[in-house]
Amino acid sequence: MDYRFSEEQTEIRDGIRKLCEPFDDEYWLKADREGRFPRELHRALADGGWLGIAMPPDVGGAGLGITEAAIMMQAISESGAGFSGASSVHLNIFGLHPVVVFGTEEQRRRMLPPLISGAEQACFAVTEPDAGLNTTEIKTFAERSGDHYVVTGQKIWISTAQIASKMLLLARTTPLEKVTRKTEGLSLFYTDIDRTKVEAREIPKMGRAAVDTNMLFIDGLVVPEADRIGVEGQGFRQILHGLNPERILIAAEAIGLGRAALRRASSYARERRVFGRPIGQNQAIQHPLARAWMQLEAANLMTFKAATLYDAGEECGAEANAAKYLAAEAAYFACEQAILTHGGMGYAKEYHVERYLRESWIPRLAPVSMQLIFSYIAEKVLDQPKSY
Repeated sequence: MDYRFSEEQTEIRDGIRKLCEPFDDEYWLKADREGRFPRELHRALADGGWLGIAMPPDVGGAGLGITEAAIMMQAISESGAGFSGASSVHLNIFGLHPVVVFGTEEQRRRMLPPLISGAEQACFAVTEPDAGLNTTEIKTFAERSGDHYVVTGQKIWISTAQIASKMLLLARTTPLEKVTRKTEGLSLFYTDIDRTKVEAREIPKMGRAAVDTNMLFIDGLVVPEADRIGVEGQGFRQILHGLNPERILIAAEAIGLGRAALRRASSYARERRVFGRPIGQNQAIQHPLARAWMQLEAANLMTFKAATLYDAGEECGAEANAAKYLAAEAAYFACEQAILTHGGMGYAKEYHVERYLRESWIPRLAPVSMQLIFSYIAEKVLDQPKSY
């Protein structure tokens, strides 16, 4: 068992670190203040060929694994970009995996290269106001009409919908009352966002202002049959293929954010002098920072264990969920300690750690709650009765 990155993996990490250098703390502070999408970072990653890191080579991707993708996303976040930077490209890495697995050859060649090149951007339209994490209860409906579908419904917490030209959309094609199992009758589409039929209403939120989050109102959107991914009615099974990679990537990004916060806190503790000595000389400052480091490193091991299992084609649901939980909690603790280490200055935007703390709530809440993770581990690992 080797816990070290390979030479190629180390080159990926170092390459991303170098690419992120021009996007310094002031860049992210301005993006957060103005609520401006980080197009320059997105373009730099596209030009460097990074957006297709886990996509197949035959459509322009690098053909690497989720392990390499996690290394990349962690490095972006750790640079100080946090979730503002990571979320700008997050969907590229895992979101269109259903197209890779279930799409036709024509769909793969039509849909994937523009995303990899940065010519198109996409959003992931699954969650709904009245369904939440109970995806089988979604009400957005795609009614078949000849060679196309007409879609009507609402979606919520949809990131990048303000700037995206495409969306991966999950909708019911068979009413819930007419299916044998709740997971049946859902279909997946990757299609154009027709702004005359789709209104994206931005949700003001606590953190990550640089990447928009929205409520979508869909009224009569025409979707060609050619944009349906795989077999009609099998959409739920298709999106399951992206769940574990998403949890792994979120975990890697959270650890990167926690490390960025810990780096700033440690630097401040060395430089800030009170009562004639660096505050980092005091164990009341040292010990929480040491604890934060240990928690981040432990979460990191679980994250890359999950990634390694996934890339080997082995079951990794428990590990991916555990990694997401552990990383989110470790990141939150590190970001909180960064503010406490800075004292009053931690509350000031110019020291950046308050932004880190606001963003650290994202992995604690999404894409799945900690309570559902506990329930999953209890049921799948500890053989307890299903609780929901």
